[in-house]
Amino acid sequence: MLGDFIFCNPTRIYFGKNSLSGLDKELPLYGKTVMLIYGKGSVKKSGLYDKVTALLKAHGKTVVEDGGVMPNPTLDKLCEGMRIAREAKADLILAVGGGSVCDYAKAVSVSAYCDEDPWEKYYIRSEPVDNKIIPVGCVLTMVGTGSEMNGGSVITNTRTKLKIGRVFGDDVFPKFSLLNPELTFSLPKYQMVAGFYDIMSHILEQYFSGEDDNTSDYIMEGLMKSLIKSSLAAVQNPLDYEARSNIMWTATLALNTLVAQGKSTDWEVHMLGQAVGAHTDATHGMTLAAVSMAYYKHILEYGLNKFRRFATEVWGVDPDGKTDRQIALEGLSAMEKWMKNIGLVMNLKNLGVTQDMIPGIVSSTLIMEGGYKILSADDVKKILLESM
Repeated sequence: MLGDFIFCNPTRIYFGKNSLSGLDKELPLYGKTVMLIYGKGSVKKSGLYDKVTALLKAHGKTVVEDGGVMPNPTLDKLCEGMRIAREAKADLILAVGGGSVCDYAKAVSVSAYCDEDPWEKYYIRSEPVDNKIIPVGCVLTMVGTGSEMNGGSVITNTRTKLKIGRVFGDDVFPKFSLLNPELTFSLPKYQMVAGFYDIMSHILEQYFSGEDDNTSDYIMEGLMKSLIKSSLAAVQNPLDYEARSNIMWTATLALNTLVAQGKSTDWEVHMLGQAVGAHTDATHGMTLAAVSMAYYKHILEYGLNKFRRFATEVWGVDPDGKTDRQIALEGLSAMEKWMKNIGLVMNLKNLGVTQDMIPGIVSSTLIMEGGYKILSADDVKKILLESM
C-alpha cells in the first residue's frame, strides 16, 4: 500500500545519440560564466571536451575549468572547487563525466556560498541549504550512480575516513542532463560492470524494505530484469547500443526518486561499501558487490517474504516443493552467479582490505534504520569478515 508522499523531479533529460544538442536549448537560459567540471582526462581523449567547449564558446560563454575530479571526490577537492566557483562568480556548473563528477558538481553548487564549513553543515549535520545554489547541468559519460537526475552527492573526508552521501532537495537536482549511450562505449570493462552493480544495488536498497503490496516493487522488478538481460549482452558486446541505452535509462530510473515512493528503503549495503571505500579508495560499485551477499544472507530471515518474491519474480526460481528459505537462497545464488558472470569483485581482499582494517571500517559504517534489520557493530564486523 502506498502511503502519502510528494513526488517531484525537476531535471530535464535529453536522451539519445543527439542529446548534446540539448546544450543549444539550455545554455541561453543561464548567465555568461560557466564552470566546466570534468575528471582526469578521458573526456579530452574521447573528443567530448572539444565538442562541449565549442558549444560553450558558440553561445558566448566564459569558461572556467575545474578538472581532475577523482572517482571518490574528496573534501580537499571540494574546497578547491568552492574557491574556483566563488571567485569566478559561476552562473552555471556543467559536469562532464560520470557519477562522481556529477556528485562533485552538486557539492560545489551548494558549498560555494556557504558561510560555514560545508562538510560539517551539510554532510555531518544534514542541515537544509540556506545559501545561494549554483545551477548544475550534466553531460553523462558513465552510468551507475543515477546522479544525473537526483540530489545525491557523496564526498570523502580522507582525514576522518568518512565517505558520506547527502541527498539534497529538488533545488539541487541538475536542471538538465544529457544522456548519450554512445558516450559510455569506451569505458573499461571494470568500470562498466561496477556501474552495472551500482544500479542493481540502488534498486535492491529500495526493494528490500516493507512487506506491503507496493506498486514501486513491481516497477523495480521490471528494472532489475531489464538490467540483468542488458548487462549480459553488454559484457559480450560493449558496443551494443540497445543494451547500453536500456542500462543507461535503468540507471536513471533506479535513483531518480520514482521507485522510492511509498518505501522505507534500506541503504545499509551502501553504508558498508562507502566505509570500505573511505579506507581503500576502491571503486564504488565493486565495494557494494563485495559486501552484498554476506549482508543479504545476514538479513534474509528478517525479510524472508520479500527475498522469496525476489527469487521467483526476478530470477525465475521454481518454488514447487521448496520451503520459503530454500527459494530465497536460490534467488541469492542466482544473483551471485550473475555477478560472477559479468565480472564483479566478490570479496574485500581483492579491493585491498586487510584484517587490521576491519575495526576502522566498522567505525566508519553508518547504521540505517529502513531495512529489515538494524545492524549492531558486531553485525557489521561479522558481515565484513564474511566478505573477506
